[in-house]
Amino acid sequence: MFGYKRSLDYLYGLQKHGIKFGLNCTQSLLARAGNPHQRLRFIHIAGTNGKGSVAAILSRILTNHGIKTGLYTSPHLVRFTERFRLNDEEVTAERMLQVFHKIRATLDGGQPPTFFEMVTAMAFLYFSEEQADLVIVETGLGGRLDATNVISPEVCVITNIGFDHQEYLGSTLSSIAHEKAGIIKKGVPVITGALQPVVQGVLKTACMNKDAPLYRFKSNFRVRRNSDGSFQYQGIQRRLPSLSLNLVGTHQVGNAALALAALEILEQKHLLTIWPQIVERSVCQVRWPARLEILEINPTIVLDGAHNPQGAECLRSALKESFTYKKLHLVMGIMADKDIMGILRRLLPIAETAIFTRPRYARGANPDDIRKMARPYIQKYYVIPEAASAIQEARHLAGPDDLICITGSLYFAGEVKQIFGEPPL
Repeated sequence: MFGYKRSLDYLYGLQKHGIKFGLNCTQSLLARAGNPHQRLRFIHIAGTNGKGSVAAILSRILTNHGIKTGLYTSPHLVRFTERFRLNDEEVTAERMLQVFHKIRATLDGGQPPTFFEMVTAMAFLYFSEEQADLVIVETGLGGRLDATNVISPEVCVITNIGFDHQEYLGSTLSSIAHEKAGIIKKGVPVITGALQPVVQGVLKTACMNKDAPLYRFKSNFRVRRNSDGSFQYQGIQRRLPSLSLNLVGTHQVGNAALALAALEILEQKHLLTIWPQIVERSVCQVRWPARLEILEINPTIVLDGAHNPQGAECLRSALKESFTYKKLHLVMGIMADKDIMGILRRLLPIAETAIFTRPRYARGANPDDIRKMARPYIQKYYVIPEAASAIQEARHLAGPDDLICITGSLYFAGEVKQIFGEPPL
């Protein structure tokens, strides 16, 4: 029988099967495991950015309401077990090993699953065995043909739609929106933060065809900043006058609004009674790593996983609005298959210096190639291929009142967290 390390090697070895769209393999895998997902209630979250933050906010609030809450997200940053949380606590390696063996015992040798199909089946079996009351599930890629789309949720959340993974989801906002809208089920309410007219048109049509109620940010629910830095939520039915979120950035307040609207739907379905004082306490406690996470001070070092132009735009706004500093120094490690130019032209103009490095990952972009793209946007830039050395150089360049921002990829963020002492197992 495999130990934990060998089990991880086996799972990562499934990545050789690549990304496979379609639900047949996942459905077959779950059927052989006894269809554990059919014994659970779900919140399903899709979107280009913000899925993890919305999920983390929901998890904290539901847990504090005394609801046994599962959370399944991807990718992990450092530890594989980060993908599975119960009542906001990361699963132990020993418990996940038990689930791995049960799913592996059901495999059909003629149809090997992908990594994500196998891990999704493990998640559903784990939460079923733990008898979770509600499970928050983040899609891996897209929505319509994502392995998670075998579930029947109580509410769907589509955070926003932007350009990412075009090679899989299509090259237009409309085509990407069609893929994300694939999680919409008959009669199941949909919450969305997408604001572009073309995207809203796709979602309205999908909801009309499925007889699914649609609730839109800034139309059916909204947030407003208070003078003291808190915000008020004006919801579908509820109003919460003063909330202070423990996540940095205006975009995170929007993510909180999506989470709160989803909670209102659960309340309408009599699955939850919202207690305002518990919501107020919960949003102060939310943690979600590598989203404007402060790693050090003097100088302040911030880690953010922005990996597409939309994420870079949110990061740019947050750096300008939520931090005070003399000079900004960027350390960037980006994946080669991303819109590198779209990321650079949003972040480099606000920086004093940029250091380009290479993530320890097969898809990591060559920092020399990034340097060539950077020339129109910044004068002072360096190439230091080794990440720890790049961060050390940023410390050398920065004064005590400066800000260092490490960004470019969630995979790179995981590597950085290990450099800063996060244990990998």
